[in-house]
Amino acid sequence: MTETSSTRTADGVDSADGADSADSEEQEAPPSRLRRLMRYLPLIAPVLLWAVPCWVLLYTGQHWPLPVTVTGTALFALGLVGMPLALVHGHGRRQRDRAAILGDTLLGGVWVLFTWSVLLGVLLRLGLSLAGAGDGQDRARTVTWAVLGITAVLLAWGYAEARRVPRVRRLDVQLPRLGAGLDGTRVVLITDTHYGPLDRARWSARVCETVNTLEADLVCHTGDIADGTAERRRAQAAPLGTVQATHGRVYVTGNHEYYSEAQGWVDLMDELGWEPLRNRHLLLEHGGDALVVAGVDDVTAESSGLAGHRAHLPGALHGADPDLPVLLLAHQPQFVDRAAAHGVDLQLSGHTHGGQIWPFHHLVRLDQPALAGLSRHGTRTLLYTSRGTGFWGPPFRVFAPSEITLLVLRSPQRSTRSTTTS
Repeated sequence: MTETSSTRTADGVDSADGADSADSEEQEAPPSRLRRLMRYLPLIAPVLLWAVPCWVLLYTGQHWPLPVTVTGTALFALGLVGMPLALVHGHGRRQRDRAAILGDTLLGGVWVLFTWSVLLGVLLRLGLSLAGAGDGQDRARTVTWAVLGITAVLLAWGYAEARRVPRVRRLDVQLPRLGAGLDGTRVVLITDTHYGPLDRARWSARVCETVNTLEADLVCHTGDIADGTAERRRAQAAPLGTVQATHGRVYVTGNHEYYSEAQGWVDLMDELGWEPLRNRHLLLEHGGDALVVAGVDDVTAESSGLAGHRAHLPGALHGADPDLPVLLLAHQPQFVDRAAAHGVDLQLSGHTHGGQIWPFHHLVRLDQPALAGLSRHGTRTLLYTSRGTGFWGPPFRVFAPSEITLLVLRSPQRSTRSTTTS
């Protein structure tokens, strides 16, 4: 693998021909609907998350004994006050890991409880009423026990899914411009490992062992390595240094790096033997053919204020032969519009977690053009969005399993197989 990088200005930012017009194009997009909504969520979300289940489970005709009603209400009130406090202490300036674990767990638990309180509070109650099953109190208590039972099962299963080593998802991807010499190139994608308050050093080592069984030509990490600084999460990230690949290991920043001293993560990944692709590219060459492997900083990099950090695709592609196929690493799927405008053949992304805890994926789709899997954008560009290798915050994955992805690149000159998944 040979390296090509864009020229650098005095402030460390990549430059290229036509930079004036490119700069205006590369400016950060206006806030999406989801981001505008998120401004108000910290105020109203905790109240809704705790008040709705409390009302559905205790005050919709159950007529529980007074001690049950009082105790249940007190627990919901404690959660309403305690969860935000734990999240602030855990993820705020103090960065207390135990508080973060408590707050994250409460957040995931109440989200599942809220979801099924709403669904079963309406649907099951309606079904029981239409079927004439029991009186009002019986139906109300049946709903309560059903909500609690389903929530407990989903949280237990979701916790196991979040903590397990991800399954390997394999798919062939045909790139029309890929030369015959690169047919069968094996690209492994891991992303969103989110090393954090829960110590997952052993999990990290097992993930890397799994990656090493896949005999990759190229291993990619598309960001969100951790929640916390490189110094603080070094032990969990250290196994990444054991990952093996024939041609190289490449990395781009995610948005969470910019909450935790991003340059420290860039330096650590470089120390571990990974190639940070900060608005530049490498060439993967085999059998007389070449593939441009490019990477950009996350789209939030420029607003972080960190000198020299921004998403700059013209800089990443500067000097690359325009006739060669391009594999681009960009943390967020929303970058695919820019990728398509520049003729990128395949973009690899993460960020969405596939929603992580159903039905949060509906909110993710307000912000991103793809949730998971392979999708086409424009006439040439394919986007593969991983559901992520780890988890963020709440230690649960419900109907959104994690993954390690093996993409086998196919050339039409050697194979007529269409894009498939397994």
